[in-house]
Amino acid sequence: MARAALALDALGDSTRREIAERLARRPSSVQQLADALPVSRPAVSQHLRILKEAQVVTMEPHGTRRIYRLDPRGAAAVRHYLDRMWDLALDGFDDFVASEASAHSTRVEAPPTSADSEGIGPDDSNPTNADRTTP
Repeated sequence: MARAALALDALGDSTRREIAERLARRPSSVQQLADALPVSRPAVSQHLRILKEAQVVTMEPHGTRRIYRLDPRGAAAVRHYLDRMWDLALDGFDDFVASEASAHSTRVEAPPTSADSEGIGPDDSNPTNADRTTP
């Protein structure tokens, strides 16, 4: 849960989300990311530092460059968290539907019978019909 919370906090920034989305497609260097984004190279480095601290990305030295990639453990933690939230939401929806069905079943009147709709049967509002008896 702590890993998911850190990751979600870090991904709350739109630039960091875009960086994470790009890294999900392919590993990249700071310069490659900066070239594709409307922010400076130092800004990309700061965003990557936050993402790395939140365990959303990993960094691997490759010669003089650092290559960043999405950390599958961080992505899995976020997915697990969202799956749990989805399950809770569905359980809440099931409870709501059941309570609504229960509330409606106690208030629903019996539907009219065909005899009622065709005017067949005693009419209690007419005293002459109410007094009649059938043999």
